Amino acid sequence: MSSIDSLLHEDRRFPPSPEFAADAVAKSDLYGQASADRLGFWADRARELLHWHTPFTQTLDWSAPPVARWFADGELNVAYNCLDRHVADGHGDRVAYHWEGEPGDTRTLTYAELTAEVKRAANVLAGLGIRAGDRVAIYLPMIPEAIVAMLAVARLGAVHSVVFGGFSADSLRTRIDDAEAKLVITADGGYRKGKVFPLKPTVDESLADGRSTVEHVLVVRRGGNEVAWTEGRDLWWHDTVATASDEHEAEAFPAENPLFILYTSGTTGKPKGILHTSGGYLTHVAYTHRNVFDLHPERDVYWSTADVGWVTGHSYVVYGPLANGATSVIYEGTPDTPHPGRWWELVQKYGVTILYAAPTAIRTFMKIGRQEPQKWDLSSLRLLGSVGEPINPEAWVWYRDIIGGGTTPIVDTWWQTETGGIMISALPGITTLKPGSAQVPLPGVSVEVLGEDGQPVGNGQGGLLVVTEPWPGMLRGIWRDEQRFRETYWERFADAPDGPLYFAGDGARRDADGDIWLLGRVDDVMNVSGHRLSTAEIESALVSHPWVAESAVVGARDETTGQAVVAFVIVKASQAEVATASEAAEVLRAHVSQQIGAIARPRQIFVVTELPKTRSGKIMRRLLRDVAEGRELGDTTTLTDAGVMQVITDRLR
Repeated sequence: MSSIDSLLHEDRRFPPSPEFAADAVAKSDLYGQASADRLGFWADRARELLHWHTPFTQTLDWSAPPVARWFADGELNVAYNCLDRHVADGHGDRVAYHWEGEPGDTRTLTYAELTAEVKRAANVLAGLGIRAGDRVAIYLPMIPEAIVAMLAVARLGAVHSVVFGGFSADSLRTRIDDAEAKLVITADGGYRKGKVFPLKPTVDESLADGRSTVEHVLVVRRGGNEVAWTEGRDLWWHDTVATASDEHEAEAFPAENPLFILYTSGTTGKPKGILHTSGGYLTHVAYTHRNVFDLHPERDVYWSTADVGWVTGHSYVVYGPLANGATSVIYEGTPDTPHPGRWWELVQKYGVTILYAAPTAIRTFMKIGRQEPQKWDLSSLRLLGSVGEPINPEAWVWYRDIIGGGTTPIVDTWWQTETGGIMISALPGITTLKPGSAQVPLPGVSVEVLGEDGQPVGNGQGGLLVVTEPWPGMLRGIWRDEQRFRETYWERFADAPDGPLYFAGDGARRDADGDIWLLGRVDDVMNVSGHRLSTAEIESALVSHPWVAESAVVGARDETTGQAVVAFVIVKASQAEVATASEAAEVLRAHVSQQIGAIARPRQIFVVTELPKTRSGKIMRRLLRDVAEGRELGDTTTLTDAGVMQVITDRLR
């Protein structure tokens, strides 16, 4: 029996080692401090972790919920907190980022160098008329200029809207128009899977009708591909930023000054512009980054594999790490380019000590097999993290055993674009870990699992996950749509005794110890013959079978049961010839029935070669639901490879 198989048959609890606990940043008294005085706890974190040009005197104004104001009478500059103060403290020579391009080109930026580059960019943006409150759209690949652009916008007190480089011209235009952006910062192209994908042509298409609010387009030369040029509107980054002055004074802005708008999907199909402000958000991400990842900035090399186009990139590639003076790795390309061991090659090359990745990527590596990571020296890793969706216990154990050498703690984090930063997670050095469980809210965060009647559920029961008290990183609204903000997040439990409770659509259950297990979106919780079934739980059961590399489960309409379970699975290459697709489906249906119960037995299981995923690694289950119910496919523009859906539909005909 392999070491993973052995672990899966043991009591799945992993206490921190005495050595790790003794050196850990987070100490157990954090919980007591937060419990005794929650607002005082957050005020202490804000003063401890940030530089305030004007100190705040009021921690929270919750007089008009759900509108929150944190540290509102204080003033600070976000970019100064991420850059200048570290240089002033004598850390200018510390590396801020090791950047690796997909073709293998590299660049290392110290804090002093990054600060100077951001000052030059801020001067250029100011010269283009960007002022506090203006919106700037950023549409770039994972290159250092993306981070420089974000920080330059923040330095001016303006608002950035980062749009993932894989979005179409229509999607980009929707976001530019909603934010009324004055400037777009883009590149000629970027590298992906060995090819240059165009970006500037997409921007040109999105602005083609001439009715946009955009006045200028600032273009980074990256791909070397030819681009059209509009004189008077378009400017090269290398002709402007590279020659600008690096003298720039950081102005202080109120803590509630808007920092960024990030668009996320909504049930109506129209993206929601989630608005975050400055002081509370930066406090939250600095605190969580430092404590959840046990950051020792003087010796750690941290790598969050997220793209800056997603909230994880904002919070745990840019703002959290830089506020803490961390050294980070950023990589332009995909995990399997130019070879399937690319991530592990970079871990070895840069001596990465902390790795933060999505469960989908972990399961993809499981499918490839342990032989790939075992080619590389991963001994530098001392902490692993998971983000984006619930991680099934089998993937958790594989991650720990194969990538973490069987000893490395894993922090399974729950949070959302709307929460700004991590809300539920183990704290390494304190928490006894359970594979697959997010476990407990962080000190200072208050959450509950409620039934449909609004009452807390008991241990061993499931319900709806809510946040019961305001927190510093919370969204301040949906851009220019207050009614949608209230209806989407606060209406479900608007009449709670202590005020409205935040609910963003996730289900959860408490285990026998009271620890929290995420069940995925409520949209992904099925009602089969009156029984609530989690897609995540069924997916985990499928992946536990030795034949299955990855799975996705959806609920499809059924005349008899209301909804029926439909599963899509990828079979491991080593098992592909063991059985036909129909034989495999029958074996797996029986396996689910054995693992969970007959009520969870899938009506259908389709064996496929790929699943539809976004660039951030999330499976687009709504598209699979369209297939399962025989509908016309919905929007596929956010997929990494839109052709996957054609392959799936062709296979099922």
